[in-house]
Amino acid sequence: MSLSAQILVKNMNDASGKTEEVEIDVMDVSKTGVGFICNIPLTIGAIYETNLTIWTKEVIHAFLKVVRIEQTEDERYICGTIFIGLPEIDVKRIEVYDLLDSVNSED
Repeated sequence: MSLSAQILVKNMNDASGKTEEVEIDVMDVSKTGVGFICNIPLTIGAIYETNLTIWTKEVIHAFLKVVRIEQTEDERYICGTIFIGLPEIDVKRIEVYDLLDSVNSED
């Protein structure tokens, strides 16, 4: 099962306060965070807003704190993030997704 998501990037140095929506490729998700690949460099320690579309087509609105970044040879960025203040109901949705994904992986 693949997940789609966008991360909202806001340049705090931009006086216009413009927010850019960037598509990310989700590699893995757990109740504690999300691993993904994106085309723009993010900042370790920064918090970004995201809309994560899960298998039921529901959108989980969350905040992610970047804890790890690795640049690939093709100028993309592998990011490890943790959820900040994720509501318990969304944690449960992700646990169900994780369970279904592990069952499907065994087939």
